[in-house]
Amino acid sequence: MGLLTSKEAKRKHARILMLGLDAAGKSTLLYRLKFGDTEFFTSTTIGFNVEMLEHSKSVTLTLWDIGGQHKMRQFWPYYFQDTDGLVFVVDSADKERMEDSKREFERMLKNDFLKGIPVVVIANKQDLADALSTEEITKRFHMNRWCSDRDWYVQPCCAKTGEGLTAATKMIISYVKKKMNSKSEETGSDIQEDRL
Repeated sequence: MGLLTSKEAKRKHARILMLGLDAAGKSTLLYRLKFGDTEFFTSTTIGFNVEMLEHSKSVTLTLWDIGGQHKMRQFWPYYFQDTDGLVFVVDSADKERMEDSKREFERMLKNDFLKGIPVVVIANKQDLADALSTEEITKRFHMNRWCSDRDWYVQPCCAKTGEGLTAATKMIISYVKKKMNSKSEETGSDIQEDRL
C-alpha cells in the first residue's frame, strides 16, 4: 500500500450508471469517451463494461455500462446503490421500442436508490433521418413529471461521430458535483470529499 500524493487525495470520484435498451449505443459512447474513437468493433454487452475516466485534474468518473437486453434489465437494480449520476441512452430512431425504453426509464426512477440522482438522457443516433428530436423524447418520456425531484437534461448525440458527447459529459459532471456539494453541506462534513 503506497501513500497518495496530495493531488490524488483531493481527486474526487463519481460512480455513473449508463443504462438503456440493447443496441442504443451505450458501449460505443463509453469507448468513444475512453479512447476518442470507435474504430474497434463493439458488440452486444453481455453483463457490463466498466471504465474509469479522468475528466479533469480533480475528477475521475467510473462509468458502468450495463447490458440492456430484456433478460439483463432485471439485474439493473443491483447496480443502483451508491450511484452518483445516471446516463440513460435512447436510440432516437428506434420508434418500435421507444415505449419499452420509456417504461424502463420510469421503472428505474421509482427505485429508492436513485431518488434525487441527476439524469442525462442521451438521444443517440441523431445522424439518422428518422430520429426523434430531443423535444419529442422529452415529451414522450414525460421528463418534467418523472424528473421533477432532480436535475435532468436531454442531449442530442451521435455516438459514431461523438457529436454531443462532450456536452452530455459536462452536464452530468456539473449535476453530480452540485448534488454531492449539497449533500456535503447538509451533513456539515466532508464525508463526500473522496467522491466526485
